Amino acid sequence: MLNPRSAAGQVFLLQVVIVLLLVAAAVTALVVQAERDSTREAQRQSVTAAEAFANAPGTVQALGSRDPTAVLQPRAEAARKRTGVDFIVVMNKEGIRYTHPNPHRIGKKFIGTIGPSLAGRTTIESVKGILRPGQHVKVVQAVVPVTDSHGSVVGLASAGLTVQNVSGLFDRQLPIIFGTGAIALGLSTTGTALVSRRLRRQTHGLGPAEMTRMYEHHDAVLHAAREGVLIVDAGGRLTLANDEARRLLDLPPDVERRHVVGLGLDEGIVTLLTSGEPATDAVHLAGDRLLALNKRPTAPYGGQAGSVVTLRDTTELAAVTGRAEVARERLRLLYDAGVRVGTTLDITCTAEELAEVAIPRFADVAVVDLLDAVVRGQEPARETWQQMRRMAISGGGADLPLRSVGELITMLPTTPQMKTLARGRAALEQDLRQTRRWQQQDPDRARRLLEHGLHSLMMVPLQARGVVLGMVHLWRAGDSPPFEEEDLSFAEELAARAALAIDNARRFTREHALAVTLQRRLLPRRLPEQHALEVAWRYRPAEAGVGGDWFDVIPLPGARVALVVGDVVGHGLHAAATMGRLRTAVQNFSSLDLPPDELLGHLDDLVTRVDSEESAPEGLDDGENEGLTGATCLYAIYDPVTGVCTVARAGHPGPAVAYPDGTVIYPDVPASPPLGVSGHPFETIQLHLPAGSRLVLYTDGLVEDRDRDIDIGLGSLRATLAEATGRGPDETCQTVMDTVPPEHPSDDIAVVVARTRLLPPSNVAEWEVPSDPAAVALVRNEAGAQLREWGLEEIGFTTELILSELITNAIRYGAPPVKVRLLHDRTLTCEVSDGSSTSPHLRRAETTDEGGRGLFLVAQFAQRWGTRYATRGKVIWTEQPLHDGAAATGDKIADALLSQFDDPAL
Repeated sequence: MLNPRSAAGQVFLLQVVIVLLLVAAAVTALVVQAERDSTREAQRQSVTAAEAFANAPGTVQALGSRDPTAVLQPRAEAARKRTGVDFIVVMNKEGIRYTHPNPHRIGKKFIGTIGPSLAGRTTIESVKGILRPGQHVKVVQAVVPVTDSHGSVVGLASAGLTVQNVSGLFDRQLPIIFGTGAIALGLSTTGTALVSRRLRRQTHGLGPAEMTRMYEHHDAVLHAAREGVLIVDAGGRLTLANDEARRLLDLPPDVERRHVVGLGLDEGIVTLLTSGEPATDAVHLAGDRLLALNKRPTAPYGGQAGSVVTLRDTTELAAVTGRAEVARERLRLLYDAGVRVGTTLDITCTAEELAEVAIPRFADVAVVDLLDAVVRGQEPARETWQQMRRMAISGGGADLPLRSVGELITMLPTTPQMKTLARGRAALEQDLRQTRRWQQQDPDRARRLLEHGLHSLMMVPLQARGVVLGMVHLWRAGDSPPFEEEDLSFAEELAARAALAIDNARRFTREHALAVTLQRRLLPRRLPEQHALEVAWRYRPAEAGVGGDWFDVIPLPGARVALVVGDVVGHGLHAAATMGRLRTAVQNFSSLDLPPDELLGHLDDLVTRVDSEESAPEGLDDGENEGLTGATCLYAIYDPVTGVCTVARAGHPGPAVAYPDGTVIYPDVPASPPLGVSGHPFETIQLHLPAGSRLVLYTDGLVEDRDRDIDIGLGSLRATLAEATGRGPDETCQTVMDTVPPEHPSDDIAVVVARTRLLPPSNVAEWEVPSDPAAVALVRNEAGAQLREWGLEEIGFTTELILSELITNAIRYGAPPVKVRLLHDRTLTCEVSDGSSTSPHLRRAETTDEGGRGLFLVAQFAQRWGTRYATRGKVIWTEQPLHDGAAATGDKIADALLSQFDDPAL
């Protein structure tokens, strides 16, 4: 009974609430009535007390005495105590008190209305006042006039009573009310217990919530289920049919209590409903529906004898199952497309992946055409839409009459394909035999496609990031069903995913092409002319793109050659541009004819300065202002006269040397930090290389990879060079690139192979010149004889003139020892060295100067000239072409001398 979930408990709680409401109403009525009775009683007592005191003997005389308070105060207090009122106040006609229970209030203004009483009437009112300090109470007071024997008002008398003092009636009636409520609650409890026992028998112990939930479930299962339910009694009358059964059997609205024979059902269904035999998945035809029926008797489960029949529409179930399977297959295809399309950043490969993923699960033939501008990595404009290149074909066989892969197609502007591109939505040609629009581009080829059985076509534009990239054609042929309208959204989703991968490949192609173009312009295009080394080189960019590996071959004075190889960390345009800056800097520093350690020192200073200048301001670093830190370089100078190669490196792998006998070594070149890191001095090593030795310079991408230790790469390079003994530089380069690099290099690879040559001793002539001007003529004569021996008579006079000026300057301004060396190579090199570090400077002599014109003449007649500093002193060198016309020589000398006097001041 006390369970709030049961019907009895809820009835009991309802009765308790009703009793409590009745008790509360009675108490409220009592309070209101007691309040009214208390007020009337207080008014009566107040008027009686005030009238009695106003008419008491001696009151009028006391008001006229000299001290009314002394006479009236004792009387008023005595009368107050006898009558039971709370106060009796006597006042004059101005309302000034003569008496009060609180003596401190005597002489103060009376609180209340006295106007009517001054006119001879009695005033009754309720006010709030202070009888005792700090006590504010509601008072019912009466004010009556005090009249003399002539009827004139000589004063006023007031008596008052608080309402609380007359509320005893309320207190006496409360027990009666609560007792009555308790009796009513007890009676309701007894009645509830009897009702609860009756309800439990009728509802089998179910509460209202369970019963409501049972009926809700009954309706939900009966009418919301996707199976029809029929209940037929033992007499063959239909007692219940849910909504689904009405729909499947097309039953009339008033079907209940009607016999199943008169419902117009199929004979087989009527036989099953009227028979007493159960049935399991009995298939019957109802109109155009194929129904599966199950029948079970109801008697074992309670209730009257009969049977329950369930019906299931297997036709719709098959259709729903087919649609679900198609949806799952589409989702799997989209997942496969996300995994298989765009595995590389190659446009052709991505287009082929798109064509392959759609065959055969969605289409029978897939053709991908891309705008020609997209294939080249350019930003496609609307004007370029008509030029499309076929990139991939999948399905259909080799004899399908489609344009071949790689062919450039010029689209007609009025074709459905171009309109599809302009609209940006896929277009469907459901039956190609019923329309001719798609044949406008190539009618003859379209006819042959129909002959091959292609009957349905979808044209889906490829667009990503608001850019049109091309189009994919999806065909169905043979027995495949034609495309439907619902296939368009799936095809667009498939194309959108592939288009994003194609656009990424296009962007990569564009950046890669820019980087490759930049790098090709920055790297050497051909080897310079020189005879000291036989050089070959190879460069292979990383799979991730062009990087910053670079190399150079720089001819130097004295038949020497500088070999340079370097590496800049990173890939892309920034690395290529940085590489070009370093290569230009090395070429400029090489023109100063600096030794390797000093050149790397200058390069290190340059990189440090560039890093500090290009550092982005705080908060503005956008990733484009990367410095050069991380660049490495190896610089070597080979002298074919001595066979000595001087090498220095800055954070770069050392070279490999393969001697003619097959020995391969890695010289211990002193290691130094990369450029721009520390500013420490660089060290050099001198290698003596016999003629035919191969000096191999390379970048770390050749021997090192994230999956391979550098020692393994160095060992492979050593073995390859040993096997390539006797081969030329070009063949050696190719062999190294074929065998040493990792299978999938993650970094660029640059390899330079230089085979050494020695300048024959017969092509070198040297003299030591005494510090005597007279020795100039002797050396000049011997040099002329040597030139005639080499067959260089044509430049003999010019060479003797150059040597005379250089030797004279060395004796006059330099320091001993003075030496002269002639080198007969691709040019004639004259070198004059002395022990002084002072450098000559070319200047234009004034007209009054006696000297200063010798170095000017040297510069006029030499092809190049310069100064090279050695460990002690310097070398002034000149280069001349091996052949020069004699007549032209005289003219040049005359012109050079006359030009000194070509001055307006003369």
